[in-house]
Amino acid sequence: MPSTSRSYDARPAYEPTGGQVVAGWPAAVAGLPAGPLLLSVDGPAALDWDALTEGLSAALRSTGREVQLLDVRRHYGPAAADRVAARPVPADDPFFTPLSEARVSDLFDIVPRAEKLPDEGVVVVFGPGAGLCEPDVLWYADLPKRYAEAAVAHGRLPVGVNLGRPGEPGDLVKLFYTDWPVLDRHRDALATRVDRWIDLQDASTPASLDGTALRDTLEHLVRGPVRTRPYFNSTPWGGQWGVNELGFTPQAGNTALGYELIAPEAGVLVGDRNGPQVEVPFPLLCVLHPESLLGQEVHRAFGTSFPIRFDYLDTIGGGNLSLHCHPREQYMREVFGWSYTQHETYYVTASEPGAQVLLGLTENADPDLMRRQVEDAIAHDIPVPVEDHIQTHPATVGQLFMIPAGTPHASGAGNLVLEVSATPYLYSLRFYDWLRKNATGAARLLPYEHGFANLDTARRGEDVTKELIQQPRTLRAGEGWREEVIGALPEMFYAVHRLVVAPDTGISDDTAGRFHILNVAAGRGAVIETRDAGSHFLAFAETITVPAAVGPYRISAVGGDEVHLVKALVVEA
Repeated sequence: MPSTSRSYDARPAYEPTGGQVVAGWPAAVAGLPAGPLLLSVDGPAALDWDALTEGLSAALRSTGREVQLLDVRRHYGPAAADRVAARPVPADDPFFTPLSEARVSDLFDIVPRAEKLPDEGVVVVFGPGAGLCEPDVLWYADLPKRYAEAAVAHGRLPVGVNLGRPGEPGDLVKLFYTDWPVLDRHRDALATRVDRWIDLQDASTPASLDGTALRDTLEHLVRGPVRTRPYFNSTPWGGQWGVNELGFTPQAGNTALGYELIAPEAGVLVGDRNGPQVEVPFPLLCVLHPESLLGQEVHRAFGTSFPIRFDYLDTIGGGNLSLHCHPREQYMREVFGWSYTQHETYYVTASEPGAQVLLGLTENADPDLMRRQVEDAIAHDIPVPVEDHIQTHPATVGQLFMIPAGTPHASGAGNLVLEVSATPYLYSLRFYDWLRKNATGAARLLPYEHGFANLDTARRGEDVTKELIQQPRTLRAGEGWREEVIGALPEMFYAVHRLVVAPDTGISDDTAGRFHILNVAAGRGAVIETRDAGSHFLAFAETITVPAAVGPYRISAVGGDEVHLVKALVVEA
């Protein structure tokens, strides 16, 4: 049984199956076959490709092999970046675009080929799309998405981050809506034939794992509970709970947004805890083992998109989030191109005295007046009387707030909110941001037109309290334990439950063909015991995925206090 004495683990890691993670370019090239060779190294645009080719070339030449380099980026067709770009609707929308449906092959007129291989040498074809060149050996070099996002947001390595735009400053809109969808599809298509996975977080000494071992490891992981590597982003409203309680040291001073499990950006660390590790994108579990991870019915409904996310919103010692809503179902499909929408919930894990959650329209809210006031705030710095339009509710620890698409909401200052939500996370339609300024001192741009186009004006007043702030109802119970439904709505495809387990007590559960996500919201922690994958300890504030393939499992409370676990599952698929 794993240790039950530890606190929050910011670097959960899993041993590889059938292989070993190695460090450095010499170790990576050691397994290459002899003779003339075409080696493709594919990966995202936001890599230090110069450092990669220098290190790889030096390692190959140290073995006596001649090296020729072919950069596929020099062979993209005219206006390649525009070929794959997502098109905003309207065309001048500065905030959002649909998710691009293009493919990496659209960058090329003709995919380059090596005309002749040198005797006993290696032609290294590299860059996004290199895997299309029919190589003898295919490597995939990766860098977690948080690096590219931080590079653009903080002005580090701002040139060349975006796909097909090597000389242009980085752009977050292009990164989120064009580059990542295009490159993710490409990565996923290569996953079954990658011969080596390379983690380039340290470009001088990259960690890597043989492709067969990578796939064997993912096949093993999908049979038991698995945690992704958490991290926090900083924003203007961010707080200090993650700094003070979990020990994170954010670059910009606050722990606003905690990425516990946001599938498109999540990674699983593979390797020895005290040795080299590779961070493997969590979506590869969905791509390679969709039914084992999601379950047959969920896979049928969502394809290989992992549909639920868990993240933290930390405003303890911070400020209010912007007032915003999310696209309603039809708008999300037709305007933004995502097949399902951004329903959310807030679970209050911790709060300061007097903290509030803003949720839902007041009975007498006037959307037309609110729009005029929002426009005055943007043009003239006049505060919006938010309380005239939006209800405020006490942020009681343990309360879940339901936030279906179109509902105006914000977490107030002084909260730690566990956001249990649908996975789409790129479309926050902000109405008002409390007159905060951007880095240049100008008012922050607000996509309020999108917000008002999606505002649900029907649910207001008492209906908000009755329908969106639900009281727990017991689903099942036994001696020392119970499972409660704390949030479910007909328009939302997932439900949120709470498992309450007394000290020295356990509760049995079963995925019954659909994955579960668990988070320890109160108490010291719990041990999850499974039939095929042994035991896994989960500390306070940690989140874990229990794949559909796990089936029956048991949760035992650890420590002298009652343990509360927030649980989410798909109920309509």
